[in-house]
Amino acid sequence: MQDPRFGRLADILINHSCRLKPGEHVLIESFDAPDGMVEALIDAARRVGGHPHIAVRSQRLMRAMNESASEENLKVWAACDLFRMERMHAYIGLRGADNANEMSGLDGAQLQRIGSLYQHPVHLERRVKHTNWVVLRWPSASMAQLAKRSTRAFEDFYFDVCCVDYATMAVNAEPLAMRMRTCDKVHILGPNDTDLRFSIKDIGVVPCTGARNIPDGECFTAPVRDSVEGVVHYNTPTIYQGTSFSNVRLEFSRGKIVKATCDGDNDRLNAIFDLDPGARYVGEFAIGFNPKVMHPMQDILFDEKIAGSFHFTPGQCYEETENGNRSQVHWDLVAIQRPDYGGGTIAFDGEVIRRDGVFLPADLKPLNY
Repeated sequence: MQDPRFGRLADILINHSCRLKPGEHVLIESFDAPDGMVEALIDAARRVGGHPHIAVRSQRLMRAMNESASEENLKVWAACDLFRMERMHAYIGLRGADNANEMSGLDGAQLQRIGSLYQHPVHLERRVKHTNWVVLRWPSASMAQLAKRSTRAFEDFYFDVCCVDYATMAVNAEPLAMRMRTCDKVHILGPNDTDLRFSIKDIGVVPCTGARNIPDGECFTAPVRDSVEGVVHYNTPTIYQGTSFSNVRLEFSRGKIVKATCDGDNDRLNAIFDLDPGARYVGEFAIGFNPKVMHPMQDILFDEKIAGSFHFTPGQCYEETENGNRSQVHWDLVAIQRPDYGGGTIAFDGEVIRRDGVFLPADLKPLNY
């Protein structure tokens, strides 16, 4: 019997996130997710008169493809997938993973080839810029382990988080977006030695309330590229390209990361920032406020939405928040400022708008967890 929660989530993805219209084509790309959820998406697309298409993949097979793919292999693979993506009006990436570290240990040069020859043309240039797209994780035993929950408890948490009232969230997020649109100077203080200053003047601002990611709950912009000064010390672990990093600390001067350290493999950390010149500059600054996400689980689609958090992202900026930075890297690193994680403040032009994870101005209080 089909889990009724599949249908509720499918309706959100098709109607709220993709806003699929009659006659439009949607690609449903599934990685290690159950057939029942894909079926629910197919049914939801057809109910609105859309045309669903599917691509069913597994992370283990993607690892086998990625680790040995030649340039010729990647170019033809990209050309085929690009041909299909060019015909889509919408895209849903349903990303499960039986093993969250499936891509760990891939050669750095190979990762760079995959990024430039496949990910960039198919996803960054076509899917992101020309479709109504949304991506989400699918709950698995490995995700439950990272979240330190039983499998069943994590599934309940997953659907609770993913099916929040995004329409109300959109209304509540607009005052924060307005404040960010008129702000110049941002000053962040946080746990350890975080003391970060930068400008967001005249940069676009996007409130995220279920249109691109599920779960959602953030408002993002980007710093003026060369304005970042100081230190940010992230207090949540993160996985990037299959490798786990913790206690990442970045020092900035004139916008550039001049020193990067972490617990563990500093060489691998810096190799990521050395993939191209833009990887050492920041392409996104965002404030998280999903009231159902409180603790990190090394899955960025959840962690970047944590109530009382912010993320400060080395690499590529988004077109809507253009700051001129270009990179194949876009690495969302998260710091939590609630008291149980050490506290901290965010100030806009000298006014503290959030202290210890709690919004202070009256117009922002509906966003508090």
